[in-house]
Amino acid sequence: MRLLAKTLLGLEEPLASELRTLGAADVAILNRAVAFEGPKSMLYGVNYNSRLAVSVLMPVATFRVSGKRDLYNEAVAIEWDRWLDTRKSFAVTAVVNSPHFDHSGYAALVVKDAVADFFRRLTQERPSVNQKSPDLLINVHISNEKVTVSLDSTVTPLYRRGYRRGHSVAPLNEVLAAGMIALAGWKADKPLADGMCGSGTIPAEAGLMACNIAPGKFRRDFGFMRWKDYDPALFRSVKFEAEKKERRSPVKIYGSDISEEACRTATLNIKEAGLADAVEISRRDFMTGPAPAEEGTLIINPPYGRRIATESITEFYGAAGSALKHSYPGYTAWILSGEPDGFKSLGLKPFKKYDLLNGDIKCRYAGYDLYSGSKKITPPAGE
Repeated sequence: MRLLAKTLLGLEEPLASELRTLGAADVAILNRAVAFEGPKSMLYGVNYNSRLAVSVLMPVATFRVSGKRDLYNEAVAIEWDRWLDTRKSFAVTAVVNSPHFDHSGYAALVVKDAVADFFRRLTQERPSVNQKSPDLLINVHISNEKVTVSLDSTVTPLYRRGYRRGHSVAPLNEVLAAGMIALAGWKADKPLADGMCGSGTIPAEAGLMACNIAPGKFRRDFGFMRWKDYDPALFRSVKFEAEKKERRSPVKIYGSDISEEACRTATLNIKEAGLADAVEISRRDFMTGPAPAEEGTLIINPPYGRRIATESITEFYGAAGSALKHSYPGYTAWILSGEPDGFKSLGLKPFKKYDLLNGDIKCRYAGYDLYSGSKKITPPAGE
């Protein structure tokens, strides 16, 4: 079947690589999404194993329309009884960019009526609508005349892992944290540190990677589990194969924060994720404290914009740059920030930059090689 994994801006390529590793075929990168092919086990497996997907859609119909009547006629012809019956509930969401529809809510209403009428004609009954917790969530995407109708096999977004029991002031999205680790190229071959860890999302995601723990292990529900054709035995085999790959972390992962409350929250989340042996959380001031290991990868998401006064940005990032230079020689440092002036104040030149979104904040994610002494290489004598 053809499937679509949705993700965050900037994480399309690492998601495509992850899907290939999971066995997906015919992988194609799109905008904030990756299309791929695979059997039902792949649908289940991506939901359970993917660290970088937000949701997984299964397209069930593609057609062209010129208005409401076309949309209704095509939608009512879909064999909805393959996934839904009148004892269950459904909901429809729509994303519309078309001159034929004024707003997405109207398109969703047309499809909702089509689904209800399909069952009325078939059984003289209809399934109920449940916007909050539907058994079947139908996604309608309309671009000009092209319509794609899909089933959302995830429903609750995959960044809601299930291990988080506490939150900091501005918790990082788990998919974004995993994406930052992937973009940094970390392979659990050296220590990883987060000196401004907040509620511990980056250390937790790194710990799950290092221990080969599937992020879906902590969830109790996926959208496909409510479908009429759900195969519990197949899903158990997907989980079993994932659990066989779990291991002890080959490296230590460190998280620290100046806030005692943040450290308590991070420690709680790390324990809930079963990572107490892999991740060490401690209270430490990043600006003055030493690096936790001689070398490694550092990933930080320092305060910006809405979490720190604008007049303090230059001073704060200047101090962070000084800490990086003096305390982290031998490290590769990666910084996510929505503060262009902050990056300028670091006093460091990045070797790589990515554009990402943290919520609705446009951010830059930059990598820095930190050397002890000068990077300049002295040429041999005589040259």
